[in-house]
Amino acid sequence: MEYRKSTILDLRKSLDNNEITGEQLFEEANKLAHNYQNINSFVTIIDKYNHRKSNSILDNIPYALKDNFSTRGILSTACSNILKDYVPVYDATVYKKLKDSGALLVGKTTLDELAMGGTGTTGNTGIVKNPWDETRAIGGSSAGSASCVALGITPFSIGSDTGDSIRKPAAYGGVVGFKPTYGLISRYGLFAFASSLDHVGCFTRSVLDAAIVTDIIKGYDHHDMTSLKSVGKLQDSINDEVKGRKLFYFKDVCDPNNYDKNDSELIEVLNKFNETIDKVKELGIIVEEVEFPKELLMALYPTYMAISCAEATSNNSNLTGIQFGPRGEGNSIEEIMFDARTKGFSEFIKRRFVLGSYILQKENQEKLFKNAQRVRRLVVDRMVELFKTYDGLIMPTSGTIAPHFEDSSDKLSDKYLILENHLVIGNFGGFPSISIPSGFVNKMPISINITGNQNNDGLVLNIANKIEEKLGYKGIIAGDDNV
Repeated sequence: MEYRKSTILDLRKSLDNNEITGEQLFEEANKLAHNYQNINSFVTIIDKYNHRKSNSILDNIPYALKDNFSTRGILSTACSNILKDYVPVYDATVYKKLKDSGALLVGKTTLDELAMGGTGTTGNTGIVKNPWDETRAIGGSSAGSASCVALGITPFSIGSDTGDSIRKPAAYGGVVGFKPTYGLISRYGLFAFASSLDHVGCFTRSVLDAAIVTDIIKGYDHHDMTSLKSVGKLQDSINDEVKGRKLFYFKDVCDPNNYDKNDSELIEVLNKFNETIDKVKELGIIVEEVEFPKELLMALYPTYMAISCAEATSNNSNLTGIQFGPRGEGNSIEEIMFDARTKGFSEFIKRRFVLGSYILQKENQEKLFKNAQRVRRLVVDRMVELFKTYDGLIMPTSGTIAPHFEDSSDKLSDKYLILENHLVIGNFGGFPSISIPSGFVNKMPISINITGNQNNDGLVLNIANKIEEKLGYKGIIAGDDNV
């Protein structure tokens, strides 16, 4: 058994056959975590084997957890200086469920500060490198969670997704990234970014593993009023027949003729997407192009920014240096808070909070915040209408391969506005959405994304699983010369 390439089921089989012990698996994962720390996947690496025996399929399986989940007695920083010494006194529900399942926490992973970013470069511990090419970004905000699975340090990891923070890094890292229906997994203990958009999800080596992990951590939680009661196992329908299923994609967005012919990388990504569509059709899946109002697609990014910044400003108002963080200096509460927040947040985060505060001002709410909510509703209503005819949306996860660091930015760009931001539709509507590897461009992984209607998580995973089998990129890892 080669640990780095193993899926959860591979490891389960080896454990059950007494070919390896859980402690040996932990030691291997711990060694890899330290050896590959030049990538900067981890804020904290756990060095002690700590196991709670279980009959779960995840018993003694190593994993990593994004550092914006509360872990009692373990540093939980969200990669922000204002939380750099914070050790929680309670466990996030996801972490508790994984502990109860017997899974082995290898470490807490690096993220963009407070999960507000898409580059993996803004955390207080430094940038996270892409293991396929260390001059490139892995994306964010769940950068460390993506890179540790891409490296084979752990067979799965947990992340959060507010706009694309699981699915985009998964694409850049050549792994599976799954964000389920809003509320299917409890967010209790997740440091809130934008509460109406935040989702918990996972990175894995296969679609089946994504179903396995989600089955363990999903379900109603009385601590989270948005959580849903779950029915049945997602794994049960993973191998259902997909012949006759219907997918759609946005016509103009995926047409190479609508872009600059000199942009060879983008053109190749879109050509590969069209080749993938041909293979999907060979499965008996019907794939059709549809027109989607371009003005709505163009509005995705500004709508996301307006809503997310406003909610983030509200959610993080408790980070004052009083309740949390290093105490600031000053002669009054206001001066202490001002000093703590000035020193505790990066310029990037402060800009988002300033923007959010402006959007929430009484005189601006109607024009900015409420209008953004109206656009969000128009987008979601159009998608729900399409889901009456189709089982899902299939798109390139990104219009580019992982960018070089000098090209990596969270700023708005008109160049690939829709291709780079369509994933946020899944957050707007709380739709289940998964990214799976679909090939390579310039020796870097590329990916497709499938998004379905609310509570159709099993169907989304079923379709993705069959496409994964057809494409043949399951379980690839960075540095493997055979891919």
